[in-house]
Amino acid sequence: MQTKTHSLIESLTNVAIGYVVALLSQIVVFPMFNIYVPLSDNLLIGLWFTAISIIRSYVVRRYFNKKINTP
Repeated sequence: MQTKTHSLIESLTNVAIGYVVALLSQIVVFPMFNIYVPLSDNLLIGLWFTAISIIRSYVVRRYFNKKINTP
């Protein structure tokens, strides 16, 4: 069984990788749709979505961990 701390570490690692991929994707894809956002705004937008993603990932992980280990 995974501890709560390990769940959080896994979620943070997953989201950090996702953040970098998303940021690079925004930089490439946004201009294809004539959306031009300064890098500083891209970073802030990414941080908001990252925070949301961390919470979502952690809650889902804990839910399934509890559900699987409940008789």
